[in-house]
Amino acid sequence: MTSWHHESPAAVLGELGVHKTAGLSSREAAERLNRHGPNTLDTPPGRSLPLRFFDQLRDPMILVLLAAAVLSVVASGGEEWVDAIIILVIIVVNACISIVQEQSAEKALEALGRMAAPKAHVLRDGKSAHLSTEELVPGDIILLEAGDRVPADARLLECSALSADESALTGESLPVEKKAEALLPEDAAAADRVNMVLSSTVITGGRGSAVVTATGMDTEVGRIAGMLLTEQSTETPLQRKMAEISRSLSALCLGVCAVVFGAGLAWGRGMLEMFLTAVSLAVAAIPEGLPAIVTIVLALGVQRMAKRSAIVKKLPAVETLGCASVICSDKTGTLTQNRMTVVESLVPQEGQRSTALTIGALCSDAVLGDNRRTASGDPTEAALVEAAARDGLCQQDLLRELPRRGELPFDSVRKRMSTLHALPGGGVRLMVKGAPDVLLPRCISLPGGGALSSQRRRDVLERGEEMAGRALRVLAVAYRDLPSLPVRLDPEELERDLTFAGLLGMMDPPRKEVKAAVAKCLGAGVKPVMITGDHKLTAVAVAKELGIYHEGDLAVTGADLDFMPQALLEADIEKFSVFARVTPEHKMRIVRAWQKRGHVVAMTGDGVNDAPALKAADIGCAMGLTGTDVAKGAADMILTDDDFSTIAGAVEQGRGVYANIKKAIHYLLSCNIGEIVTIFCATLLGFSHMPLLPVQLLWLNLVTDSLPALALGLEGVEQDVMRHKPRPANEKLFAGPFAFRLLWQGLLVGGVTLAAFILGGTRLAGPLQSAEGVATTMAFATLTICQLFHAFDVRSEEHSIFHIGLLSNPAMNRAFAVGFIMQMLVLTLRPLQRIFSVVPLLPMQWLAVFLLSLAPTLVCEIVKAVKNRSRA
Repeated sequence: MTSWHHESPAAVLGELGVHKTAGLSSREAAERLNRHGPNTLDTPPGRSLPLRFFDQLRDPMILVLLAAAVLSVVASGGEEWVDAIIILVIIVVNACISIVQEQSAEKALEALGRMAAPKAHVLRDGKSAHLSTEELVPGDIILLEAGDRVPADARLLECSALSADESALTGESLPVEKKAEALLPEDAAAADRVNMVLSSTVITGGRGSAVVTATGMDTEVGRIAGMLLTEQSTETPLQRKMAEISRSLSALCLGVCAVVFGAGLAWGRGMLEMFLTAVSLAVAAIPEGLPAIVTIVLALGVQRMAKRSAIVKKLPAVETLGCASVICSDKTGTLTQNRMTVVESLVPQEGQRSTALTIGALCSDAVLGDNRRTASGDPTEAALVEAAARDGLCQQDLLRELPRRGELPFDSVRKRMSTLHALPGGGVRLMVKGAPDVLLPRCISLPGGGALSSQRRRDVLERGEEMAGRALRVLAVAYRDLPSLPVRLDPEELERDLTFAGLLGMMDPPRKEVKAAVAKCLGAGVKPVMITGDHKLTAVAVAKELGIYHEGDLAVTGADLDFMPQALLEADIEKFSVFARVTPEHKMRIVRAWQKRGHVVAMTGDGVNDAPALKAADIGCAMGLTGTDVAKGAADMILTDDDFSTIAGAVEQGRGVYANIKKAIHYLLSCNIGEIVTIFCATLLGFSHMPLLPVQLLWLNLVTDSLPALALGLEGVEQDVMRHKPRPANEKLFAGPFAFRLLWQGLLVGGVTLAAFILGGTRLAGPLQSAEGVATTMAFATLTICQLFHAFDVRSEEHSIFHIGLLSNPAMNRAFAVGFIMQMLVLTLRPLQRIFSVVPLLPMQWLAVFLLSLAPTLVCEIVKAVKNRSRA
């Protein structure tokens, strides 16, 4: 690839075979168009709706459900299809919800195409013409002026006061001043190539001509599009957890079924009978409603976050936020306002700030808007006009009092600009602004007539250097009163013997709410990291102010990263808090280095240059107001208020969503373990019949279990959720305390169910009742009601239900009421009694059912109380 920025304009023209004043001929342009292709970006092949639907069916839990549907048919001897149909309906509904909620990140590439300018001003056949940007080819001569969007990468040939806004592509917060004559090192970063203009950037001032060096996918923006095409979506922690659950359940089903089948044969039971029993047990072990419940809980999380200005495009991204341990944030427009602002001033004497701001507002081509608050034009000049307006010095009013009579435009040689204004009492005032080191040597006096001594001048220059050291852009302002408007505007003659009026320091200031959000993230164990295309000094200054950069932290530039092997970057990544002057490739390396160290990475950004890293991160967060369409398309989440603090709130919500999903899994699996224990023990103990029938198990799994599990998804976020460190992404769901809780609580549920079964078949059976029917009915009733009570206990792992409020979750109250009523109808209405093979119960039997049903919840509450007391 040719380093066009390293060659002179004449050399570039020679290599591209084009004349500066004539451009390409139409014939040559057509040949090059055939050779290079149109000036457009490649797009990925779209996936049809059926393919997206089948993608949803590849989920491991869905495969387990499909197996359950087949097994339920086998268990009924092929005569009962209702169970299988219900499971298939759940699978289809689950897939449809996911497809409706998710949006493809490939929209980013469509947005990249829309960013291209529709027409380009080109020299063809020696004539000026406006052509579609798609027709541009390497070698075309393009003409540029303020307001144009650059149609392709090009080497400047000539320019006058040309500047370009490259913030969306490079992260540079200020317009870049261009120089056609500059020769740059071959390894100069895109942000430093001042003799080039880049496709999709905007010309903010001046005019110039350039020769196209790259089009389409060969441009800088094309390279970003290529990275988006090749970058694969990462598997979310929740998807890994669900795969883990599927594998564990599959192993559990096979193991338990094999043991039960073998034990039954050992007891002398028939092979077909034990096969059907084993299949029933497999159906009992699988929580058929879990995938739908997880999807619905995620969808509810999406709705909650949308109310808090965070739009989530992909459902699993909600939970991913909850385990984010690193937030890699772009600086410009994300942590800062992307608007230059005067934040500091130095004037000779107190009360003379208005003089300095008046010069800043009048010696400017920026224009104050009708709202008298915001200005349009060059960002630096707009900052001066807005600062004056905030102090009550409206630019329009000043111009009426001091009308402009002449101008000496800014140029890169003089490094200053001057305007001439008529004074009300006669005469003219020359107002000058420029770099302090250039302007101060031309000042000889202070307002009021005092002389500017050499010592005072050195003091002001030192103060200016100190301000610049804090990443402020510093301008000096001065003036000179003349008796009349000069006939000849000679800069060297006019811009001397000036009166120094002050220094004005500007920066792109941090957003007001960001510092508190950063502190909240740090308190939650989440490390914010700044990744920017801006200069290192500026980035570190902003990072220090926000609390991102601390004593002992390191900052590194893109040039440093070029010489740093990826293995070394991965080893030292946790030492860095600021990455400055980086390219899109650097951002992806940084994200992957954090991921290699086991971190879950959230990446925020708003520019085109952020898009590849947004897509590579575990969760990409784009800014909704200032973000480009490209960034929004590549991201998983869009912040509609561009507020970094929304991310902290989203992390909190993400943790709450994961906690609720974990509670639902806890509830469903502990209940299913109870069912497994019941059937497993009944088989091993050689009971004459099973405590639970297949139709009762399916009723429990699809109806009674699912309603409370859904209600658990509506639990509010617990108050202390942001006081804990993020969980590791590779943390096993079934490791440690969680698996132990599932086991002993499942054993409790199964134990009381077996107790009810035994009591119903022996001591509590009435003289006119079938002992077998009473035993099965009491087991079914106890298991169902026990699970409904148990749902209240699962609402918090640490806190008592009385601490969080017994009835504080209205959804749980409704779920309990509906589930209880439905179960009572099954147990008391004759038509339903026949369907579910249950019999009416006597009062003593009902009392035993309720006492046994309450036992696991009481035990769980006692265990929590003991644990909390031991912690205290």
